[in-house]
Amino acid sequence: MKHVPVLFEETMKVLEIEPGGRYVDGTLGRAGHARGMIERGAKVLGIDRDDEAVGELEAMGIEGLEVVKGNHGDLEAIVRAHGWDEVDGVLMDLGVSSPQLDEAERGFSFMREGPLDMRMDRTKGPTAADLANGLEAPELEAILRELGEEPQARRIAQAIVKARADGRIETTTQLAGIVEKAVGGRKGAHHPATRTFQALRMKVNDELGELERALEGGLRVLKPGGRMAVITFESLSDRMVKRFFAEHAGREVSLQAGGSRWEGALPKVKAVTRKAIKAAEEEVHANPRARSAKLRAVEKERI
Repeated sequence: MKHVPVLFEETMKVLEIEPGGRYVDGTLGRAGHARGMIERGAKVLGIDRDDEAVGELEAMGIEGLEVVKGNHGDLEAIVRAHGWDEVDGVLMDLGVSSPQLDEAERGFSFMREGPLDMRMDRTKGPTAADLANGLEAPELEAILRELGEEPQARRIAQAIVKARADGRIETTTQLAGIVEKAVGGRKGAHHPATRTFQALRMKVNDELGELERALEGGLRVLKPGGRMAVITFESLSDRMVKRFFAEHAGREVSLQAGGSRWEGALPKVKAVTRKAIKAAEEEVHANPRARSAKLRAVEKERI
């Protein structure tokens, strides 16, 4: 399936693309959003840790786009190494791309038989299979509860440990079947393994740690008046972005002696989106993966 960038027009609008401006796409993917920036006259530095995505885009040689393999958690260092002191905008479109989900061998989807991998960068780090087969039940439970917000984390963790006693868990459908059996099958709109796969994927790729570093580094390289936009697809990442932006937006605190002072984290920002922007029904109908997308944006205050 071709990757369709979610909230495309909304993202272009909140970033206020300046012709000749310098922008960073910290999660380049197949460059859907980056192409939109370039069409509006911008220069884009695109970062992605997926070898396949990087290779495809390097082969295309898109004018105005420079592709770098790396993690968005290292965004600041990559931008500095590129020779850009500051940028006009930063975008991060988090989560898994359509090609990654649709390629069974990547192991992201329980809907397709494939190796239980889930690494966005397949050159390093443990796989989801390594975690499922190597961690003890309490460690698995903690991951499922914290990163998957799975209410039946203990039951699932125990079922995984029990199942692997009969042989290593190697495939996506194996794990999905174990989870489904442990919780009694499908009871709602979502597959019972949805949260388990999310938790393992986020752990394998250190998604929250990378996001925290990317937000901090992104604000530091953003020029005064520049904007940062982040698209999330699950509640943990969205809460992190919302809290981070709120801390830097700060608040006015009244003083006993009269007047007030601003309190917050630096650098100071102001909200571009008062609340998260969600996909319209028309977009969700055309691209169901847009249903859970949330877009938030801020502008770095001018000194």
